[in-house]
Amino acid sequence: MERGLSRNTLAAYRRDLGRYSDWCSKRGIASAADVRSVDLEDFAVSLRSGTPDAAALSAASAARVVVAVRGFHRFCAREGVAPADPSRSWRPPAVPLRLPKAIPYADVLALISAAQDQPAPIGLRDAALLEVLYGTGARISEAVGLDVDDVDVEQRSILLRGKGSKERRLPLGTCAADAVSAYVAAGRPAQMRAGTPALFLNTRGARLSRQSAWAALASAAERAGLVSTADARANGISPHTLRHSFATHLLEGGADVRVVQELLGHASVTTTQIYTRVTVETLREVYVASHPRALG
Repeated sequence: MERGLSRNTLAAYRRDLGRYSDWCSKRGIASAADVRSVDLEDFAVSLRSGTPDAAALSAASAARVVVAVRGFHRFCAREGVAPADPSRSWRPPAVPLRLPKAIPYADVLALISAAQDQPAPIGLRDAALLEVLYGTGARISEAVGLDVDDVDVEQRSILLRGKGSKERRLPLGTCAADAVSAYVAAGRPAQMRAGTPALFLNTRGARLSRQSAWAALASAAERAGLVSTADARANGISPHTLRHSFATHLLEGGADVRVVQELLGHASVTTTQIYTRVTVETLREVYVASHPRALG
């Protein structure tokens, strides 16, 4: 409540602290007051190496667990549950820099076209969903969380609810607005089973889940000939790919990084600046391929 975290973040922290609690119990550590700095270091090693009861984690996932455990010990010290915070000097493991995966605009068009090439109402829904994801840079949770009243096709605007219950009103492009209008008029009514404010519905008339939205994109990617459904994630085709493509294509088109920051809903421009690395990489590739003195 104090931090305004989303349900997904809370669920992740709950799993992380559950893993930490189990690890402490197996080592006879009964309370937060008994934890030492060396225990935390041993726990960090177990995150990357795995244990008989828990699989090894990637650097990014291990870093998230460390953040959750540090928050727990900070809370215990502040509330007087423990005399001190043993995690004060404990830092998450370094996470390798991974540039966001963006796909060419032609592939985006192929995805949307493949989504449209399905019988109604699924084709109308999937096309509208992909148009919203690419046209606004919405996270998948933001897109499936949309209600009908969040989209104003007349004013070409959309209200997204992001991390930490933060809201942002964004412009909605003509293509996305037209796709949503078509779905609401001719697709959504056929899916409704009971009154629901949700914009995107599944075949049972309930709000579309993130998993179903992912499946819709993977299916479109396969029909578009980009990847097979089973290989979509491995080949960088996911709902978040469209968010990355949205940001990268804006910057390549000359958009200011701070404008892109606001559109993406990033709290810090530092988070957004990773997309500038993508465009620099593109420039480097063109330079190396084109300039006679670039190599050697």
